[in-house]
Parts: sequence; C-alpha cells; structure tokens
Amino acid sequence: MYARLADERRLYLEAVDRLVIAEIPPGSRSLLDAGAGYGDRAWRIAEARGVRDVVLVEPSAVMRSHCPAEATIWAMRAEDLHGQQGRFDVITCLWNVLGHIFPSAARIEVLRQFARLASPAGKIFVDVNHRYNTRHYGALATALRFLRDRAWPGDGNGDVTVTWDIEAGRCATTGHVFTQREFASLTRAAGLSIEKRFIVDYASGQLRQRSFEGNLLYVLR
Repeated sequence: MYARLADERRLYLEAVDRLVIAEIPPGSRSLLDAGAGYGDRAWRIAEARGVRDVVLVEPSAVMRSHCPAEATIWAMRAEDLHGQQGRFDVITCLWNVLGHIFPSAARIEVLRQFARLASPAGKIFVDVNHRYNTRHYGALATALRFLRDRAWPGDGNGDVTVTWDIEAGRCATTGHVFTQREFASLTRAAGLSIEKRFIVDYASGQLRQRSFEGNLLYVLR
C-alpha cells in the first residue's frame, strides 16, 4: 500500500525532494531521516548531495526490510530519539510524518530532539499537510475548518481519519493536518526558527504563491 500511495503522490514527493536537495548546505556529510518508510527518498536525497552517512529512523519491520543495506537503521519511533546520540548536517521528516505523532506535546519533543541532534550549521526539513489547502480539500471543507478553528480553537481540530480501499478491504489511519500558525508555535516551543517556507501543490508538485493552494515545506534551524 505504501508503494501505491507514494506512486499516486509521486509528483509532490519528487518536488519536495528537489527543494530539500537544493537547500542542503554544501559539504554536508550526515543525514537523519525520521519516519523513513522504505528509505529510498532519504537515500536519493543523500546521493544527490554526496552525503555519505545516512541514518534511517523507522519503527516498522516491514518498511525496514526494504531500506538500503548501506544505511544505518534505528528501529524506533521519532518519539524515542531522546535516547540517541549524534550530530547530523541534514535532518528530514517528510510527507507529514509529524502529523502521525500524538499529542501536540510529543510533536514539540520530536522537534526538540531534531534541534539537539542537528549540527551547528545543520538544517531540518519538515513538510506537513496544510489544514487550509483549499486546492486539495475543497473550498467548503476548508471554510468549515477555518470557522471551527476560530470558534472552538484546540489542538484536536486538525485530527483527521483517512481511509483507503485496498485488496484486503478498507484501511484507516489517524493523522493531523496543520495550520501555519500552529506549526510556527510548535517550532518556537522546540527552540527552532523557520528559515524558509515553500508551498507545494499536493497534486502537481508545482510551487504556489498562496498558502491555501498547497502543503507546507519548512526549512528549520
């Protein structure tokens, strides 16, 4: 299922990868990818910039079985990074992995661990699903979300359940979709700052100018 979903979002994922590659500082030697999946994206990003040391953080044994043998694998969730040591020039947390971490306090702690593990000149890349992405969710759903956030603000407003049809039946998972204000608050609480933000169309991978037209890729320091 992961491979099928990745293929469906291939244009978006490839666009995010290109942006990350372009922003990696010259001379970077190490990369940590949290929620690595099959590890193929992190490996391609590292190869494109000549990054030699790659660490993949992935809790699923099935996913890890597909990871490149050359990479170092940490069999854990991102929430458990507090027990690990190292310094990384590049840290990636892509395709809304942060949105699968609950509750909000745990997301802050994960970002805090990214800050601890980043080298002095290192950069952290996080892309999240944007709660007000009208182009993807539609105008009515986005307007209702916006009104709810204004009338009844709360961390749980961005919690969603997504369902897919697969050969064995239906598969559902819970995730979280973010607002810009919410993500900025998380980064401040973790001691990080936003260096850049890109708006990427979830269907075409094209860069957009207005935030309601795409998902959000952040470069953090």
